[in-house]
Amino acid sequence: MMEISELRLLCIQISEIISRFERKGFKLVAIKIVVPSKDFAKKHYHDLKERPFFNGLCDFLSSGPVIAMVWEGEGVIKYGRKLIGATDPQKSEQPHLFGGLG
Repeated sequence: MMEISELRLLCIQISEIISRFERKGFKLVAIKIVVPSKDFAKKHYHDLKERPFFNGLCDFLSSGPVIAMVWEGEGVIKYGRKLIGATDPQKSEQPHLFGGLG
């Protein structure tokens, strides 16, 4: 179970992520907390199954709760990918979420 301070930090981080999308004019249309199964993770990342990190990635995604969000707006996918950052943090444009919040 998470401690109060950990929950507080998580809420602040989620709030900041939502705010960044909203400031760009995107609309949050759905949000929920899910715990992805290992099978879901394998299907979600099927295009990476030949990569050496595939099993670890699936283990990580299915290890606990995930905040799933659905956003609307022109260019939201491109913005989301830029905001989250490249798979290789050394190649990510600054600022990105994992450089500032992760």
